[in-house]
Amino acid sequence: MGRCDLRWLLLGLGLLGAAGLGPGAAAGQPLPGSAEQRCFCQVTGYLDDCTCDVETIDTFNNNKLFPRLNKLLESDYFRHYKVNLKKPCPFWNDSSHCGIRDCAVKPCASNEVPGGAESASYKYSEEASKHVGECEEAKRLGAVNESLSEETQRAMLQWTQHEDSSDNFCEADDIQSPDAEYMDLLLNPERYTGYKGPEAWKIWNSIYEENCFKPLTIERPLNPLASGRGGNDGNSFYSWLEGLCVEKRAFYKLISGLHASINTHLSARYLLQDTWSGTKWGHNVTEFQHRFDEVLTQGEGPKRLKNLYFLYLIELRAMSKVLPFFERPGFQLFTGNENRDRETKNQLLEILHLTKSFPLHFDENSFFAGNKKEAAKLKEEFRLHFRNISRIMDCVGCLKCRLWGKLQTQGLGTALKILFSQKLIENMPESGPSYGFQLTRQEIVSFFNAFGRISTSVRELENFKNLLRNVQ
Repeated sequence: MGRCDLRWLLLGLGLLGAAGLGPGAAAGQPLPGSAEQRCFCQVTGYLDDCTCDVETIDTFNNNKLFPRLNKLLESDYFRHYKVNLKKPCPFWNDSSHCGIRDCAVKPCASNEVPGGAESASYKYSEEASKHVGECEEAKRLGAVNESLSEETQRAMLQWTQHEDSSDNFCEADDIQSPDAEYMDLLLNPERYTGYKGPEAWKIWNSIYEENCFKPLTIERPLNPLASGRGGNDGNSFYSWLEGLCVEKRAFYKLISGLHASINTHLSARYLLQDTWSGTKWGHNVTEFQHRFDEVLTQGEGPKRLKNLYFLYLIELRAMSKVLPFFERPGFQLFTGNENRDRETKNQLLEILHLTKSFPLHFDENSFFAGNKKEAAKLKEEFRLHFRNISRIMDCVGCLKCRLWGKLQTQGLGTALKILFSQKLIENMPESGPSYGFQLTRQEIVSFFNAFGRISTSVRELENFKNLLRNVQ
């Protein structure tokens, strides 16, 4: 990729024109530089606080990891996630839900639920797997399809839950609660639902302003709820951010990367057409530009995309570290179908061995180093801030957005738990239960699906690069 044109770079940073767009753009004239350059010119080379470059990640993910991981996530074990979408918001009195049809939970009627045969075993039936597509009415834009066969539900009740521990970075749902239900993630894909505006801004504002170690005196760039309506050029913010310790700086980049990944998904699976003849989903290049174009975002877009790559490295590192846990002979990804379970575990191990072969892993040993007492205090503060963010997900008004928000925050929290449990993982017995380190089924499913979302985002960036080459 060529060098950025100086003029549009200055425009993107807000140094030409009061709004950062320059008088020409404000008058409706074409934006400077190509559309591809404005989104991706700075998303190249080495990442801050890392020894890895964007190009190495792209090649490894798009050519090797993404296809294998995508196939794994279609398996019975990884496609079902138990979640409580009915928990009240713990931070403000707002029990309302998004009124848009596309955000609604729409369970299947009783006659649409495939009936499983009576069985005392803990397994999915093949019949149930064949019927997962029957509930067409629940496949609307934001509807959450809660259909599972009775046999599947009985099987899932047998999966055990490990008690919450002090090492967990998320507040997990009580899966024994009558309000907790299994969701088929393939029937409820993450995509654009129309949930936006003040309600959505309030969620992200609470995450950034109250949980990212940021004082209120420092304005976050382009904050739509700030008194200045986002007029801040970001200089004071980034000066403050660079002055933080590496752990707190990483915390912000992880949240920003997650936000960028979600916005990439919404732009890649956008409702392009909704008529009597059917719906059409696809890439919305304009939506992607609004979120990541350097000029349109006053320089913020490329920073967000680089943070997405940082998040990828963190979760990839956790994948490589957790291999011993899954490699134990007695560990099963249990659904009751012995042959399929064995095949799923082999797929999983192949992926984990592949992650270990990545040449430029993030070095988590730079985290919480130095004075042990101060490091322990900082780690606890880090953990509690992230747990708080996982609770904010219960305030999301769009239920499909809440489903994927809860899954991805739990997945990232599980990745952090893995990274900071290295000694416990290394000391696990080869056989028998592991009392020092344990992952629940919900943590496993959320962790791999969350990384699947990040992996998909990196792959989609390549698609958007190609699409933007034909856009000015």
